[in-house]
Amino acid sequence: MKRRGISVKKKSPNVLMIVNLVATDESRKDLELSNYATIQIRDELSRLPGVGDITYLGQRDYSMRLWLDPQKLTAYNLNAQDVIAAVQAQNVQVAAGQIGQPPTPRGQVTQYIITTLGRLKNTEQFANIVLRNTGSALVYLKDVADIEMGARSYDQTCTLDRKPSVALSVYQLPGSNALDVAKRVRERMKELRLRFPPGIDYKIVYDTTPFINESITEVFETLFDAIVLVALVVLVFLQNWRSTLIPLIAVPVAVIGTFAVMAAIASASIT
Repeated sequence: MKRRGISVKKKSPNVLMIVNLVATDESRKDLELSNYATIQIRDELSRLPGVGDITYLGQRDYSMRLWLDPQKLTAYNLNAQDVIAAVQAQNVQVAAGQIGQPPTPRGQVTQYIITTLGRLKNTEQFANIVLRNTGSALVYLKDVADIEMGARSYDQTCTLDRKPSVALSVYQLPGSNALDVAKRVRERMKELRLRFPPGIDYKIVYDTTPFINESITEVFETLFDAIVLVALVVLVFLQNWRSTLIPLIAVPVAVIGTFAVMAAIASASIT
C-alpha cells in the first residue's frame, strides 16, 4: 500500500520550544536516543492539542550500511549496481502461501503453511546475500563489503553539554495558545520521563514562552500606568472626582472591546 497525493500540515513557521533527549552517561549513543524519540516520544507530543508538527535535529535512523571494496568488486567482475540488484532481490517480504489449500483432491486432509525468511534483520543475514554463482563457488556480499548496523545519515550531529542528544522541535498550530501548548508539552514530558530507560533524560533549554509571559506582564503594567496617568491628568485639570471616574471606566471598556474585535477578526481569518 502506497500513499498517493499531497500531505498538508498546519503549523506555525516559528519553533515554539525544543525538547532535548540527552544521554546521562556513556551507555547511550545518539543512534539509540533518536530511535527512542521516534518510537516513544514524537507521536505522544504530536497528539497534544495545539501541537502542529514535531521535527528533529540530529535525527539518526537505524540502517544497514554496506561499505563496498572497489578492488574486491573488480576481482569478482562486479559493480555497485550488481550489489544493489542482489540486495533488492533477496531482501523482500514474500507471501509463501500454503500446501494443501482448497480446492484439493478427495482424500487430502493435511494442510501446511509455508514460512520463509522475509526482510533481513542483522548483519549476518546481509553478509550471506549471494551476489553471483560462478558454478564452482558462490560470491557473497561479505566477500566484497564491510557490513555494519549504523545510522542512515550522519549529516547532522546534536549534542547538549558535550553529551549525545537528539532535539525535538515543537511547532504549534496557528491560532493556538502558545502558553497552553508549552504547558501540555512539559506535563506530558514529565509523565513520559517516568518510563525512560536508564541512561536517558530530557531537558528543555529553548523555550519562547517566558518571553510571552514577560510581554503579557508588561502589557498589564503599561495599561495600569496609563489608566492612573489619565485619571491624574483629568483630576488636575477638571478638579472633579466625578469627571475622573469617566476615563477610569471608559479606558478598560475600550481596551477590552478592541481586543474582542481583534480576536473575532483573527478567528474569522483562520477559518
